[in-house]
Amino acid sequence: MSVTRAMHSSHWGAFSARRENDRLTIVPFSGDPDPSPLLQNFENVLSHPVRVAMPCVRRGWLENGPGPDARRGADEYIAVSWEDAYALAAKELKRVADEGGPEAVFGGSYGWSSAGRFHHAQSQVHRFLNTTIGGYVRSVNSYSSGAASVILPHIVGDMNEIARRGVSWKEIAQHTEVVLSFGGLALKNSQVASGGLSEHTERGFMQQAAARGTRFISVSPLQSDLPEEAQGEWLAICPGTDAALILALLSTLYQRGWSDESFLARYCTGWETLVAYLNGEEDGQVRDAAWAAAICGITAEKIEALAEQLHGKRTIISVAHSLQRAEHGEQPVWLGLVLAAALGQPGLPGGGFSYALGALGHYGKHHNRVSFPALPQGKNGIDRLIPVASIADMLLHPGEKFHYNGRHLTYPHIKLAWWAGGNPFHHHQDLARLRRAFSKLDTLIVHEVAWTATARHADIVFPATMTLEREDVGGAPTDRHLIAMQPVAQPYGEAKDDYTIFSELARRLGKEQAFTEGRSARQWLAHLYQQMRAKLQDIAVNVPDFDTFWQQGVLELPQTEDGGRLLRNFRADPQHSPLPTPSGKIEIYSARLAGFHYADCPGHPVWLEPVQKPDDAHPFWLLANQPASRLHSQLDFGRYSVSQKREGREVCRMHPDDAQQKGIGEGDVVEIFNQRGSVLACVQLSRQVRTGVVQLPTGAWYDPVDPLADKPQCRHGNPNVLTRDAGTSSLSQGCTGQITVVQVRRYDRVAPAVRAFTPPRISGLKEVQAQCSGRSLSSNSFISPDNAS
Repeated sequence: MSVTRAMHSSHWGAFSARRENDRLTIVPFSGDPDPSPLLQNFENVLSHPVRVAMPCVRRGWLENGPGPDARRGADEYIAVSWEDAYALAAKELKRVADEGGPEAVFGGSYGWSSAGRFHHAQSQVHRFLNTTIGGYVRSVNSYSSGAASVILPHIVGDMNEIARRGVSWKEIAQHTEVVLSFGGLALKNSQVASGGLSEHTERGFMQQAAARGTRFISVSPLQSDLPEEAQGEWLAICPGTDAALILALLSTLYQRGWSDESFLARYCTGWETLVAYLNGEEDGQVRDAAWAAAICGITAEKIEALAEQLHGKRTIISVAHSLQRAEHGEQPVWLGLVLAAALGQPGLPGGGFSYALGALGHYGKHHNRVSFPALPQGKNGIDRLIPVASIADMLLHPGEKFHYNGRHLTYPHIKLAWWAGGNPFHHHQDLARLRRAFSKLDTLIVHEVAWTATARHADIVFPATMTLEREDVGGAPTDRHLIAMQPVAQPYGEAKDDYTIFSELARRLGKEQAFTEGRSARQWLAHLYQQMRAKLQDIAVNVPDFDTFWQQGVLELPQTEDGGRLLRNFRADPQHSPLPTPSGKIEIYSARLAGFHYADCPGHPVWLEPVQKPDDAHPFWLLANQPASRLHSQLDFGRYSVSQKREGREVCRMHPDDAQQKGIGEGDVVEIFNQRGSVLACVQLSRQVRTGVVQLPTGAWYDPVDPLADKPQCRHGNPNVLTRDAGTSSLSQGCTGQITVVQVRRYDRVAPAVRAFTPPRISGLKEVQAQCSGRSLSSNSFISPDNAS
């Protein structure tokens, strides 16, 4: 009997793992007061049939050579040796870099990858490209907060300062009277955090606050966005209309003399401009409660009552990621800040503005005095970038101009994309369009643990180890526990970690020393740990050496309670602690933004009608929100994620009244469709969903019946078949994947079987599943490119 025990960490919690033969038992970290059920997703994944077992090359690419190919996503694969895979990838990278320079290579790898700080896939990819070919075209910002991260520095300060170092949950529990959350505070979101999370404390702080008398108000189309522990109130708003509601609240506050004019005069600039807009001085449209009620579906009486409830109270205004993942997503973020200012709250303990409170386990926490350092990525020798959600535009329209944050840039002509630790066929919108975009590449190289949709579109697939199969250090700036992530299993099949793969490729390109600096992965961990240890010693904090830390498994780090420091210091002394904005104040009107001359993001916050609105053909809003059973699409084949599906399909929720009108019953398979395609899902009827809304979480692996169809049908339930691929505005070009419009009907035919977790056809590979139960594959299982046919 073989028994392995190990301490480990993940984005959804620290834990210890015990492996006894093929059985894996997960025990949550003893110091976690509210462990996440997502830990269960590890229990069945180590030897799952969907794991990538060995290097594979797409047949069309191998036989025809690099170049655009419309067959990507529907081709079979050829199993090859590691030597052949290394040779093919190194030769192709050199060809592309020699012919087009780093400007022809896109370093993708957008995704969360591992909680480990060394085996962070994005860092590994970027370091590799920087040290071997001198750089790469990069993406900036994120799908989660693309609009907010661009507008916040213009109007108040860096997003990390507002979100990660914003008002803490401890302050809220102690001081806050009203928490007004636009988009809710769902615990399914705060149970995850990049870099690891050892203590889930949000539920407890909500309970403490509610017991003290804090009033929680959630403005959302989903009642479930506010946990029961908050004992709060639900305002069921129409999706995408929060900006109109906030304008009406501001109008009510101003008209009734409840706005804090002294705060607005001393700490803000541009209030008078917004008041003129509220009063309709230019266009005759007064933005009051009656006006907003017709837009947002909340009565004028309720809007006015809400304004009264906020007046004179210690209030925190929170705006969730979801609001800005929609058309004109910058506007509700800006207006949430203005509402907090009009109430005079920024900088007060337990008061003010908090972007994305509850969206991640990092937010509302205290910060470590010293954090574990990141792997150096080297210097990128070129300054070519795209907003992360513009990848399809870049690949489909090379050479075209685009706007971004006051700059007029040009899409590069990308020949090769390198992806590790991410799944764009989860994150991106309009997946048929994304497939057409990826078909324009000469070559797509992917490192993956499993056959995701992205791996199935790749030309070269390197099998990567899963976090449980390698050692690392788990830690985050807001997590006081540093975790020695010890492996619990041998690599599956012939899988290798990204560092090993890139080291071998760098050696073949003559750049091994530049990439590795002569260190193994373990030596890098010890080197980075010693850097952290030296910084702690500088502040008179002594911690054990690396070997001792590795043996004990957990290290507690000192923290500082400085939540909300930017706005607190500003409120205390605006002259000596100005904000990092052009005026040094909160910018209700921004001359800089006005100077960009963007009609879709003018110089002060406004209500802009969305392009997408329900109509006779598409009468429902679709909300594609974050899942409760996994992080994004990670480990969708894990035990807990699969247990939350029905008949192997993702579950959508709709109101019983809507379902009755459509002849749909509990558990029915439905087809959700629009002009971009369709998905199949199982229905759950719920009165926690606003009428006119269908909610389908993201993250179900894309599983099209016909991968090459212009309007695909995903039999598994991936909502990004349906979402629209368009930026939030010319300012940020952020993702708008949260909301779209659809039609729904009961699926009366025999539903096709889900095949998302079935590997693609692989030639030259016999009895692969039987050989891959944690053992290496024999070298005679491979075939070389020379005899692939």
